[in-house]
Amino acid sequence: MSADTLGIDHLGLTVRDLQASLAFFTGALGWEQFGGNPDYPSAYVTDGTSKITLWQQTQKGSGFDRHANVGLHHTALKVADEATLRAVFERVRVWPGVEVEFAPELSGKGPKIHFMIREPGGTRLEVSHDPR
Repeated sequence: MSADTLGIDHLGLTVRDLQASLAFFTGALGWEQFGGNPDYPSAYVTDGTSKITLWQQTQKGSGFDRHANVGLHHTALKVADEATLRAVFERVRVWPGVEVEFAPELSGKGPKIHFMIREPGGTRLEVSHDPR
């Protein structure tokens, strides 16, 4: 059976601070903004392959708990090689508002290498390289 769907069109993320998240994606990761809606505060960003829509949180809450909430566990981005992975980590680990969960390490027994952070808007992001 073949699927009727063609993959993910975009991923929409609710963030605590829209401007901080937008600055992180465009500044730290080099993505480009391609739209947004000031009436329903949002910004749309792309790396030329993937698209993410960032939506300003309107009600303050305790934040997302991947162990307690149904839905997003994390967003995973891939890079071309290990050198790029380590360069991205060095850039994002010192970005204002970023919380490092763990530095580059093997995922399980490898050979995939990854790291995990929370970007300034609170979204949990994994960046990985899999040489397979």
